[in-house]
Amino acid sequence: MKNKIHQTAYVCYENWEETPEHYRALITEARKAKEGSYAPYSGFNVGAALLLNNGKVIHGSNQENAAYPIGFCAERTALSAAASLASHEKIQSIAITCSSEKNPVNTPAAPCGICRQTIFEAECKHKQDIEVILMGETGEVYVFKSIKDLLPLHFDADFL
Repeated sequence: MKNKIHQTAYVCYENWEETPEHYRALITEARKAKEGSYAPYSGFNVGAALLLNNGKVIHGSNQENAAYPIGFCAERTALSAAASLASHEKIQSIAITCSSEKNPVNTPAAPCGICRQTIFEAECKHKQDIEVILMGETGEVYVFKSIKDLLPLHFDADFL
């Protein structure tokens, strides 16, 4: 038997003001996207903004449903829009931000498992890492070089 450790590397900025301008710009776009959130059940609003290699930005927001399993996360909404509107454009970065009507969100919230896998599929499709930028309402900002840093034991087509 062996004990193995998976470590995740990321950059942590202490606050919004410390981040480089291009991160602040994309987080601002994610905040704009969050305005379209529909979260009457959880009160947890999420916005995502994709920066494409051609410089265009595509937004997505979470869309809840009374039948919870059929709602949509902000990340998958943005990725679906990109697949429809700019299917041949590679995705450079995704910024994700969130807020809660119940509690302040002072730390970044990572994407759910389905969203991690979906972002990973976009990386595989375009053969390019997607930088992941996470921020709550306030506080630290995390920047990951690739979704693989958040999905270390990823499942891909090599298994099929």
